[in-house]
Amino acid sequence: MSVVIPVKLPHTDYEVTIGAGMLDRLGALMGDRAGISNKKVLLVSNPIIFDHYGERAIASMTAAGYDVETCILPAGEQHKHLGSIQQVYDEAIAHRLERKSTMVALGGGVIGDMTGFAAATWLRGISFVQVPTSLLAMVDASIGGKTGVNHPQGKNLIGAFYQPKLVLIDPEVLETLPVRELRAGMAEVIKYGVIWDPELFEMLERAERLDEFEAVRPLLTEILRRSCQAKVEVVSQDEKESGIRAILNYGHTIAHAVESLTGYGKVNHGEAVGIGMVAAGAIARELDWWDGANCPRQDDIIAKTQLPTKLPSKLTDLDKIIDVLSLDKKVEDGKVRFILPQEIGKVEITSDVPKSALRTVLQEMTN
Repeated sequence: MSVVIPVKLPHTDYEVTIGAGMLDRLGALMGDRAGISNKKVLLVSNPIIFDHYGERAIASMTAAGYDVETCILPAGEQHKHLGSIQQVYDEAIAHRLERKSTMVALGGGVIGDMTGFAAATWLRGISFVQVPTSLLAMVDASIGGKTGVNHPQGKNLIGAFYQPKLVLIDPEVLETLPVRELRAGMAEVIKYGVIWDPELFEMLERAERLDEFEAVRPLLTEILRRSCQAKVEVVSQDEKESGIRAILNYGHTIAHAVESLTGYGKVNHGEAVGIGMVAAGAIARELDWWDGANCPRQDDIIAKTQLPTKLPSKLTDLDKIIDVLSLDKKVEDGKVRFILPQEIGKVEITSDVPKSALRTVLQEMTN
């Protein structure tokens, strides 16, 4: 049985389909749900994911009549750069992808972001399909059309808003997900509880453990449904982040600085978001934005997921962290925008965080 969440945007509509075994229906759904009739497809993945699921994905698309070629990119955030996009372009040329051809992203958030950006820019835009294989990509990166790559000076500074034709989520593929990556995905799930869905937050709060697959398995369908629904509801109101969509960056302001300063890949995105949410909660506490009891409630869930709650030991130069924050995409008129909680399920966007409060919190979080 599957769950279908429609995404309705001003210029395009598509569906997020969630269900066990959906990977084997990829080809059929590309035709039936996404209306993709051109048979030329480029599947983009990495060696690890392709070894697990590549042949199943190809078999599904081939059975539906698609002519599938592959582009295998190196795994890891450190490869999320324009050089990898060039590899996708090279394969697109080699296999003569046309304007009505399709790229399919089979992988985590890195593969999804890069495939989406390549699709957005190849021949000024061709169709693409998201088949996320990590929890983080399922609940966050695959939905909403943010695509792009990193620059040495900042995360996702190069990119485009470009919506997929279909997002297909098969929770069974998470059984092969490394535990560190599962925990990284839980950071984004916790985020949705804080910014949008108090019932999701309370469900996570009641769970004894959230740090490995078997502990999460009984909650997985509801986690996926609620998280995807939250993202869809926000994105449907604000496709290109001119307003409310910015709340999806809760925890990400400091997270991006952590990722940049430690070298992409050393601290993964979810770990950095966990750190960033702890920081955002503490800043809100410093500014009396939310009840002091809510800060430890959030931090307890993050700790229960075995995500870090302190800055990495090498990040001791607070001035450098604050300086990197000034390069964040969310800077406006020279001021860093933060998303801070007011209560569980409600956050606000502000550019009025005093450096003194930021410095106090960062100092608290040094190891």
